[in-house]
Amino acid sequence: AQELVESGGGSVRPGGSLILSCKASGFSSNDYMGWFRQAPGKAREGVAAWNERGRTHTRYVDSVKGRFTISKDKAKNILYLQMDSLKSEDTAMYYCAADTLDLRIPSLANRDYRYWGQGIQVTVSS
Repeated sequence: AQELVESGGGSVRPGGSLILSCKASGFSSNDYMGWFRQAPGKAREGVAAWNERGRTHTRYVDSVKGRFTISKDKAKNILYLQMDSLKSEDTAMYYCAADTLDLRIPSLANRDYRYWGQGIQVTVSS
Protein backbone atom coordinates (compact mmCIF):
# COMPACT_ATOMS: atom_id res chain seq x y z
CA ALA A 1 0.00 0.00 0.00
CA GLN A 2 1.16 3.51 -0.77
CA GLU A 3 2.02 5.77 2.14
CA LEU A 4 3.53 9.22 2.52
CA VAL A 5 4.86 10.39 5.88
CA GLU A 6 6.03 13.97 6.42
CA SER A 7 8.42 15.17 9.10
CA GLY A 8 10.46 18.24 9.99
CA GLY A 9 7.86 20.95 10.51
CA GLY A 10 7.75 23.34 13.43
CA SER A 11 8.01 26.98 14.41
CA VAL A 12 10.64 29.40 13.21
CA ARG A 13 11.23 33.16 13.19
CA PRO A 14 10.99 35.17 9.96
CA GLY A 15 14.17 34.77 7.96
CA GLY A 16 14.81 31.33 9.39
CA SER A 17 15.02 27.93 7.71
CA LEU A 18 13.33 24.56 7.95
CA ILE A 19 13.62 21.35 6.00
CA LEU A 20 10.66 19.06 5.42
CA SER A 21 11.03 15.38 4.58
CA CYS A 22 8.53 12.98 3.03
CA LYS A 23 9.17 9.25 3.12
CA ALA A 24 7.35 7.51 0.26
CA SER A 25 6.47 3.83 0.67
CA GLY A 26 4.90 1.69 -2.04
CA PHE A 27 6.02 4.06 -4.80
CA SER A 28 8.63 3.75 -7.50
CA SER A 29 11.56 6.16 -7.20
CA ASN A 30 10.48 7.52 -10.59
CA ASP A 31 6.93 8.40 -9.52
CA TYR A 32 6.28 12.12 -9.43
CA MET A 33 5.87 13.97 -6.14
CA GLY A 34 5.17 17.43 -4.81
CA TRP A 35 4.76 19.69 -1.81
CA PHE A 36 1.53 21.58 -1.19
CA ARG A 37 0.36 23.89 1.56
CA GLN A 38 -2.89 25.17 2.96
CA ALA A 39 -3.24 28.22 5.17
CA PRO A 40 -6.38 28.79 7.26
CA GLY A 41 -9.23 30.00 5.07
CA LYS A 42 -7.29 29.47 1.86
CA ALA A 43 -7.26 26.82 -0.83
CA ARG A 44 -4.49 24.26 -0.96
CA GLU A 45 -1.76 25.38 -3.34
CA GLY A 46 1.14 23.64 -4.99
CA VAL A 47 4.50 24.86 -3.69
CA ALA A 48 7.13 22.70 -5.38
CA ALA A 49 7.05 19.64 -7.61
CA TRP A 50 9.46 16.92 -8.73
CA ASN A 51 9.28 14.66 -11.73
CA GLU A 52 12.08 12.45 -13.04
CA ARG A 53 10.42 12.22 -16.45
CA GLY A 54 10.50 14.90 -19.09
CA ARG A 55 12.95 17.71 -19.66
CA THR A 56 12.11 19.83 -16.61
CA HIS A 57 12.39 18.05 -13.27
CA THR A 58 11.34 20.74 -10.81
CA ARG A 59 8.76 23.50 -10.62
CA TYR A 60 7.98 26.15 -8.00
CA VAL A 61 5.15 28.54 -7.29
CA ASP A 62 6.34 32.10 -7.85
CA SER A 63 6.09 33.09 -4.19
CA VAL A 64 8.81 30.61 -3.13
CA LYS A 65 11.22 30.81 -6.05
CA GLY A 66 14.74 31.52 -4.84
CA ARG A 67 13.84 30.59 -1.25
CA PHE A 68 12.66 26.96 -1.39
CA THR A 69 14.46 23.99 -2.93
CA ILE A 70 12.92 20.62 -3.66
CA SER A 71 15.14 17.55 -3.88
CA LYS A 72 14.89 13.80 -3.71
CA ASP A 73 16.97 10.94 -2.39
CA LYS A 74 16.05 8.31 -4.96
CA ALA A 75 17.75 5.46 -3.12
CA LYS A 76 15.68 6.09 0.02
CA ASN A 77 12.65 7.47 -1.86
CA ILE A 78 12.53 10.54 0.36
CA LEU A 79 11.42 13.93 -0.92
CA TYR A 80 12.79 17.06 0.73
CA LEU A 81 11.79 20.70 0.83
CA GLN A 82 14.49 23.08 2.02
CA MET A 83 12.82 26.32 3.06
CA ASP A 84 15.02 29.38 3.57
CA SER A 85 14.26 33.05 4.22
CA LEU A 86 10.90 32.05 5.61
CA LYS A 87 8.16 34.65 5.83
CA SER A 88 5.02 34.85 7.94
CA GLU A 89 2.96 34.17 4.82
CA ASP A 90 4.64 30.76 4.53
CA THR A 91 2.73 29.68 7.64
CA ALA A 92 0.51 26.76 6.65
CA MET A 93 -0.08 23.05 6.86
CA TYR A 94 2.30 21.43 4.39
CA TYR A 95 1.40 18.23 2.55
CA CYS A 96 3.46 15.78 0.56
CA ALA A 97 1.74 14.27 -2.47
CA ALA A 98 2.59 11.63 -5.05
CA ASP A 99 1.14 9.69 -7.94
CA THR A 100 1.98 6.94 -10.38
CA LEU A 101 0.39 8.28 -13.56
CA ASP A 102 2.34 8.79 -16.76
CA LEU A 103 2.89 12.52 -16.28
CA ARG A 104 5.88 14.10 -18.02
CA ILE A 105 6.06 17.43 -16.21
CA PRO A 106 6.42 18.46 -12.55
CA SER A 107 2.87 19.41 -11.57
CA LEU A 108 1.62 21.92 -8.99
CA ALA A 109 -2.02 20.98 -9.62
CA ASN A 110 -3.99 19.27 -6.86
CA ARG A 111 -5.94 17.24 -9.44
CA ASP A 112 -2.78 15.42 -10.60
CA TYR A 113 -2.23 13.76 -7.23
CA ARG A 114 -4.22 10.92 -5.66
CA TYR A 115 -1.97 10.13 -2.72
CA TRP A 116 -1.41 12.54 0.15
CA GLY A 117 0.42 12.60 3.45
CA GLN A 118 -1.23 13.59 6.71
CA GLY A 119 0.28 17.07 6.69
CA ILE A 120 2.71 18.87 8.95
CA GLN A 121 2.46 22.37 10.42
CA VAL A 122 4.95 25.12 9.60
CA THR A 123 4.60 28.34 11.58
CA VAL A 124 6.68 31.45 10.88
CA SER A 125 6.28 34.04 13.58
CA SER A 126 8.31 36.50 15.59
